[in-house]
Amino acid sequence: MKEPEYGVIRGLVADFHLTGELPQDAARFLTHHQCPKTAAHCAAVAAEAGRLARSFGTDVSLAEQAGWLHDISAVIPISERVAVSDAWGIDVLPEEIALPMILHQKLSVVLARELFGVDDPVVLSAIGCHTTLRANATLLDKVVFLADKIAWDQPGVPPYRDALLVALTHSLDAGLCVYLRHLWAARATLPVVHPWFVAAYRQLCLCDAPDTVCKDF
Repeated sequence: MKEPEYGVIRGLVADFHLTGELPQDAARFLTHHQCPKTAAHCAAVAAEAGRLARSFGTDVSLAEQAGWLHDISAVIPISERVAVSDAWGIDVLPEEIALPMILHQKLSVVLARELFGVDDPVVLSAIGCHTTLRANATLLDKVVFLADKIAWDQPGVPPYRDALLVALTHSLDAGLCVYLRHLWAARATLPVVHPWFVAAYRQLCLCDAPDTVCKDF
């Protein structure tokens, strides 16, 4: 396997000073690179991730870190994401070649680690699957994934939001299953169906565990 080449990162910070204060640095970095809407979205996801972390018993600070950095690679143009992933030694799936936008979850892991100094594997894992989730997800993976879906970055109210919030009064996995089932029902309209999402859906929503609706595959 070839050695990763991080020259792109050096270019991103050539005229930008990091202070070590993550919320301010993340927001300023995104705004500096003409991504103010992403900065606002990351602030909302960080706040929601913190709220969910308190409710479901995981580390609030780590949840907020992942929320601030989950979309930090929005600064990399979509047209360049496959090439940058290759340069950074990231495994790229066929679905990600077909829809390079989705590579931002993996690219954000590298920027969080190499630029913002995040080395906690739990935080990096949550950043790395915040769009698709995956099988055997950690508690923080689930919290950040749902925070991103509740504080979504599209106009209006998410169509699944009310049902998801009701489900969360029962359990975190019940809330996850509401969203995963919503996405599964719409799979024919999706540009790609990511295998990590399929694996998470099968594990969480096609099972005999309590608080999930099963056996509909």
